[in-house]
Amino acid sequence: MWWDIRKLSEPTEVVIMDITKKEQLDNALGAISLEFEATLPTKFMVGTEQGVVISCNRKAKTSAEKIVCTFSGHHGPVYALQRNPFYPKNFLTVGDWTARIWSEDSRESSIMWTKYHMAYLTDGAWSPVRPAVFFTTKMDGTLDIWDFVFKQCDPALSLKVCDEALFCLRVQDNGCFVACGSQLGTTTLLEVSSGLCTLQRNEKNIASSIFERETRREKILEARHREMRLKEKGKSDGKEEELREEETAVDLEELVGKAEEEFFDIILSELKKKEAEALRKSKLQQPSLKPEDEAEGEEEMEADDLVEREDQAEEEGGSEETPA
Repeated sequence: MWWDIRKLSEPTEVVIMDITKKEQLDNALGAISLEFEATLPTKFMVGTEQGVVISCNRKAKTSAEKIVCTFSGHHGPVYALQRNPFYPKNFLTVGDWTARIWSEDSRESSIMWTKYHMAYLTDGAWSPVRPAVFFTTKMDGTLDIWDFVFKQCDPALSLKVCDEALFCLRVQDNGCFVACGSQLGTTTLLEVSSGLCTLQRNEKNIASSIFERETRREKILEARHREMRLKEKGKSDGKEEELREEETAVDLEELVGKAEEEFFDIILSELKKKEAEALRKSKLQQPSLKPEDEAEGEEEMEADDLVEREDQAEEEGGSEETPA
């Protein structure tokens, strides 16, 4: 929400942090940190409870258009968010157990990050006088001062401020003093050594070259990851296509088998019909016997029977005349 001190009854502008760009309040992410650089009056950034950093543009008309892009990298709320005072395209985020440095040109991943600490990180800020130095606070009451020109794996200085958790810090404009606020409401003012609050020789050029180098590296990795994802997608699409082809082949085989069975059934039924028709026609074409022919046939049969009886009688008579 944007406010005008001349009218505090209601905000002058409201932006719904819905990264799906549907402007639905139910889908909005909870904002927990805000970054606004005076040199970039149309841009602002928001750190959310879900670990996502949202880059916005005030010139846009709708809430959906105001959300330009997102940066995802933290596993918990983004408690600190600040642009580098020397190189505004690079910004620092603090959340979960790490602090991360980002580039607006690389959206998929941060270009630099600290190791995972045993204690939760709660706040962070850039040095206003040295582009390569930033500060972080932790839940174990420790203040860490990082100088990535000196070393990147470990803080240049780690100071135990108090026994309770530190929740916030602020750096003086000249970078010589740091104020830390604890869980119990105690504010501790610390003086930074001259080596950490004095601009070193060629530090700007070195820091710029480091940012550019890491940004190029991340871009190469992003391109490689995209290429690998496309290959995996192509492989998965190819496998799906093969499965579809196999299923299609199986379906075709089943259809061909069914068609063959139906074809042979039809052929057999047609053959049976033709045989039955031929038999019926042959019966109809046979000539019927006349009465005269039937009588002649009966007389011939009677004559044949008479001849057979006479032959049998002769055989019997001959057998009787034969002496014993």
